[in-house]
Amino acid sequence: MQNQSRDREHPSNSISHNTADAKYHKPWRKAAASLSLVLLGSGMTLAGGYMAGHSQQVSESASNLAVSRVNAAPPLPAATDPNFVTRVVQKVGPAVVRIDSSRTVKTQLPDEFNDPFFRRFFGSQLPQSGERVERGTGSGFLISADGRILTNAHVVDGADTVTVTLKDGRTLQGKVLGKDELTDVAVIKVQAQNLPLVALGNSDQLQPGEWAIAIGNPLGLDNTVTTGIISATGRSSNLIGASDKRVEYIQTDAAINPGNSGGPLLNSRGEVIAMNTAIIQGAQGLGFAIPINTAQRISSQLIATGKVEHPYLGIQMVGLTPQLKQNINSDPNSGMSVNEDKGVLVVKVVPNSPAAKAGIRAGDVIQTLGGQAVTDASSVQKAVENSQVGSDLRMELRRNGQDINIAVQPGAFPTQVQ
Repeated sequence: MQNQSRDREHPSNSISHNTADAKYHKPWRKAAASLSLVLLGSGMTLAGGYMAGHSQQVSESASNLAVSRVNAAPPLPAATDPNFVTRVVQKVGPAVVRIDSSRTVKTQLPDEFNDPFFRRFFGSQLPQSGERVERGTGSGFLISADGRILTNAHVVDGADTVTVTLKDGRTLQGKVLGKDELTDVAVIKVQAQNLPLVALGNSDQLQPGEWAIAIGNPLGLDNTVTTGIISATGRSSNLIGASDKRVEYIQTDAAINPGNSGGPLLNSRGEVIAMNTAIIQGAQGLGFAIPINTAQRISSQLIATGKVEHPYLGIQMVGLTPQLKQNINSDPNSGMSVNEDKGVLVVKVVPNSPAAKAGIRAGDVIQTLGGQAVTDASSVQKAVENSQVGSDLRMELRRNGQDINIAVQPGAFPTQVQ
């Protein structure tokens, strides 16, 4: 059966959770394969950020971005010689940076540990209240000559200080202009001029089998280069176990590891096509990167306003197939009856969400959204993401064999404070 998807997830959900909450599991509703995503941290392993188990706990205006893209060095010609990777590294390497971040974490003991009895007999063995500094490292790349840097949000999450080290050895203090945890994109600014910068490609045109070159700082090994191919495009966040993200990832077999987070994934012409972000723990050759078109769209909003508004409806959904229709209708515990064998079935509506206010119900089958036919949850997600908060989004539904037209106004996804 196909994976369920939500256009709204609680930001606090762990990325290693399955795509559907346990209480929604039914015999006909098979959860996605249990994958432990290593966000290259917290239940996940990050390619950068604060990574548990490491020797150190690694646990302005938007228009300027477009100008930077125009001023960037022109792309290299298509690979025609065996040393094309070397040419790419020589061209792009100076614009790839190391990002070191630190945060102070306060530790507070339970009141029971302050009991005089405990202190008298176990004082030397009891942990102490106080503060500790957690340090993390990741990668990033310069997108403007005046010091704007793209990286992952988890690389700088909660950081008190951010230090950027250039390939030429210079170390600069960085300021986080904004971060978006829903897509895991952040923008850092350093005070400098005439810096080298990358050229941005077009991730919408990628095809499996194309060359992929990763540059970053895995496990403290600065300026590491690895190569591979684009293994797949359009990997949904639910499919790879990242249900709290809203990204369609690029999959690559180029080796990426903790510390690669935020670094560039390049094509054979030296253009950035994605930002390295995650791997599947225990697997080989399963790396995931945020498409550069997504990262650029998010970063433009972060530069302009310091935050990002994501439209959402508040539904849990699944793409229908004849087999799924049969499974639902033959299950006496499914709680619904489906007449259609294609479209997108609304499994759950979040109370007080935009969908609930528009009258959408569990059991409705979405046929079109914004005038476009939809056949899977991913296409609904895309249509919602491309809409505007507060604008009318027309939806054609099938309910109990009847055609229904509804106008729903997407709301702003309720994320944590940036």
